[in-house]
Amino acid sequence: MRKSLSILLVAALTASTAVCAQQHANTSGLRYKWVDGQGHLHFSDGLTQDALKYGYDVVNDQGVAVQHVQRQLSPEERAAAQKLAAEQAAAQRAARDRVRADEQMLAAYPDEASYKASLQQTLAGLDQQIHTSKVNLRSQEQALTDLLGRAAELEHDKQPLPKYLQDGIAKQRGVVSELQAVLQRQQAQRDQAAQAQTQQLAHYRAVQAAQQNQP
Repeated sequence: MRKSLSILLVAALTASTAVCAQQHANTSGLRYKWVDGQGHLHFSDGLTQDALKYGYDVVNDQGVAVQHVQRQLSPEERAAAQKLAAEQAAAQRAARDRVRADEQMLAAYPDEASYKASLQQTLAGLDQQIHTSKVNLRSQEQALTDLLGRAAELEHDKQPLPKYLQDGIAKQRGVVSELQAVLQRQQAQRDQAAQAQTQQLAHYRAVQAAQQNQP
């Protein structure tokens, strides 16, 4: 038994020595090959400017490529590569953020009814703003009507319009015009919110279905 074990140890040491010798032979005989701009294949024992320019393979003494090195990039190519890498990183961050936001959405609104209720609260707030603007607009329109009525009476009596009344009418018209613009913006915002909520509800349903289909 002891003799057999000794034979096995000697065999293992011999095999290990052979492997190390082969590895040393492969690394000691490394060369470089590359293809130039005209498609011609080149070999050399050291790196040249052309090899760096076009990219090269590191080959052992059997001609087998053991490593490939990409060609050097021009400043423009390097800038484009950096830009692409930054865009890809931004897209990955955005994807992670979407996943995190979806998880938070489902945690906050575990069913569709609760999610719809939150969307309706947003519309209700916009509706309240629109109602307030309408009430205010009617009040300011009435004030303008009163000023115009006074001016009409003076004109009927063929009396000149005092400057304060002219200024008051001009100012009041500006107030009414501004409130009308505010009301239009609020109504447009409300319409946009309603359209966005349709898409948000569809997204919620898709995310919820995907979670339910997970094993």
